[in-house]
Amino acid sequence: MSLGLPGSSALAAVAIGYLLGSIPFGVVLTRLSGGPDLRSIGSGNIGATNVLRTGNKKLAALTLVGDMLKGTAAVLVGLYLIGGKDAALLAGLGAFLGHLFPVWLRFKGGKGVATYLGILIGLKWPIAVTFAAIWLSVAYLSRYSSLAALLASLLTPLLLWFWANEPRMAALMAVLTVLLWFMHRENIARLLDRSEGKIGQKG
Repeated sequence: MSLGLPGSSALAAVAIGYLLGSIPFGVVLTRLSGGPDLRSIGSGNIGATNVLRTGNKKLAALTLVGDMLKGTAAVLVGLYLIGGKDAALLAGLGAFLGHLFPVWLRFKGGKGVATYLGILIGLKWPIAVTFAAIWLSVAYLSRYSSLAALLASLLTPLLLWFWANEPRMAALMAVLTVLLWFMHRENIARLLDRSEGKIGQKG
């Protein structure tokens, strides 16, 4: 991914993206609602799937939207306020790293699925729609959120490269896919031994 931004613009894009991505909507919303510390229930994850395990579907939906839109916002800030498409890619990377490793939570964040989708919305919305369709189909058939995310993310860089003809976006999303799979390593182990929690299952 060859980027032609000045160093200051590149740093600003990553930093602003990181700060946006590090907003822990799941933790904030559950605390404001009087719910438990999200990190102490279910998988311990701060994302929407774990919020759903509290039984509060409204909060889960709000968490999903918040985690998604912070990725979109980072990309748009990079695109329109910092330095065009190159800055958008770096801001997207920053947002993803911010969600995975938020400074406010001692660098222990979420697994990145909603933010991954939000970044895609900002970069190439038709691919984001395809990602969502794959996720929904796999989740509906299997009831495993993690499996749906793993398969949808695996296909995303290929779609960007071969269908959308966006090699730099494909390279970025390939990096994010590797990070997403790494963050799901425990889910992968549970999927293999059939002990993974299903969508809607309370922790």
